[in-house]
Amino acid sequence: QVQLVESGGGLVQTGGSMRLSCAASASESDFGLNAMGWYRQAPGKERELVAVAFSRGGKNYADFVEGRFTISRGNAENTVYLQMNNLKPEDTAVYYCNLRTVVGLTDYWGQGTQVTVSS
Repeated sequence: QVQLVESGGGLVQTGGSMRLSCAASASESDFGLNAMGWYRQAPGKERELVAVAFSRGGKNYADFVEGRFTISRGNAENTVYLQMNNLKPEDTAVYYCNLRTVVGLTDYWGQGTQVTVSS
């Protein structure tokens, strides 16, 4: 069982920046090719993709990111970061780290970290 541990999050003012980190308890040698990414869920809304980075390169972003966020994988390949700049109140949500294996399409989730952007 892969566990994802998130860090970062908190309260920031509009226009501020924040960095989220996520580390998986296993490595690619354990779970194979994968994608690690971030989703978010605001109150009363469905969980939505923010950004994803693939273990062999390639990244995708949601349209609402609009160049404000950058996702990156760590050298250890079992970590993923989300640098968020120019934050807006509508970015307020619980952010979840996700790892999806290419083989079997198994999803693993972090516990979630609250990001609150004050206006």
